[in-house]
Amino acid sequence: MNDESSPTVDVAGKRAVVVGGTTGIGRGIARAFAADGADVIATSRSEESVAEITDELRLADVRTTEVTCDVTDRASIERLRDVAVDTLGGVDVLVNSAGATDHASLLDMTDAQWAFSVDVLLSGVFRACQVFGRAMESGSIVNVSSMSAGQIREHRPAYCAAKSGVNGLTRAAAVDLAPEIRVNAIAPGFVRTELSGERLDESSPVRESIDQRTPLGHIAGTEEIAGAAVYLASDAASFTTGEVVTVDGGYDRSAL
Repeated sequence: MNDESSPTVDVAGKRAVVVGGTTGIGRGIARAFAADGADVIATSRSEESVAEITDELRLADVRTTEVTCDVTDRASIERLRDVAVDTLGGVDVLVNSAGATDHASLLDMTDAQWAFSVDVLLSGVFRACQVFGRAMESGSIVNVSSMSAGQIREHRPAYCAAKSGVNGLTRAAAVDLAPEIRVNAIAPGFVRTELSGERLDESSPVRESIDQRTPLGHIAGTEEIAGAAVYLASDAASFTTGEVVTVDGGYDRSAL
């Protein structure tokens, strides 16, 4: 039986800001939001990358604008918020997807490497949640975490620690910002992005091992991660908050 009052899994008409939205998973989410009819501002530190994704979003006939953002700088995030409110009339959805890949083993990692990774991957999420949380009357925040919060990889102490922190921050923010704002996270598994490069190329032995262990038989495209973001940002997820949704093709559940 159809219930016409049931909310749909779409973000049409919503006003979204995607931090780290010019490459990789963030760009995939920005594209999916725009294709679904949301107004989208996608941002990062790179002026060139921001211009490129903004031109693409304009072709989707949605409201957008060019603005850079450095998540290590609170003033930069505040400027992004002000531009978003002025351009879109408000913000309904915030996605935190800024990335950093300064990897080293625990014994070799410098204080500067640790501080940079944690500042971008964890403290940046805190700043954005706080700055936008104060401006959003209602809506949804989606943080991009990682399977690596639980599936530990070598030479990634700062990355794994920061993503574990994102999961905890997501749950804490969900409590503090309720009931007006829902806060959830996505924990992707292996994804084809610019940063994954040759390591996940189809001809690499690492890729073959991953495909064999993954029940769905392949690593994800960014569009497959974006689907989870659309759901969490949509009204269909109106009773979902404080959750970390793993999107890894079953990798974490496989004993192969």
